[in-house]
Amino acid sequence: MEVRTILWPTDLSKNSLKAARHVVSLADKYKAKVILLYVGVDLMSHFGAYGYPGEEHLKHFQDFELKQAKKQMETVCDQDLKACPHVDIRLVQGDAAQEIIKTAKEVTADLIVLTTHGRGHDDLDQKSADFGSVAKKVLANSPVPVHLVSSFAG
Repeated sequence: MEVRTILWPTDLSKNSLKAARHVVSLADKYKAKVILLYVGVDLMSHFGAYGYPGEEHLKHFQDFELKQAKKQMETVCDQDLKACPHVDIRLVQGDAAQEIIKTAKEVTADLIVLTTHGRGHDDLDQKSADFGSVAKKVLANSPVPVHLVSSFAG
């Protein structure tokens, strides 16, 4: 299998960041480019029908979220992905699974590296045999292989 581009979607939770060492190892092995993807929540899809708290406030919050996420992603690049010479950061908003699949197609990713659980399971005390909702959707719809990393691994 030839891997030139690795897509690493992260919600920046402690669980999703466990994939970093896998990304580095795979990128080194294949001399691959890494696309680091953050998908912000599209709040307009949740509140649009209600008109509250207002489109301009939601837009302001979404812009703030992406700005903060970009700062955190730059830190991840500096601390965890130093060994990867070619890293691109992408920030989008929408449904996480849909945006991951869409981005994989757009960047012609050869591999997606994803943890089994993200933000929703950061404080989970018990191991779950079931994958998180985003991981399930990506596995079911991915046009390329998915390298799953257990979010319960140390």
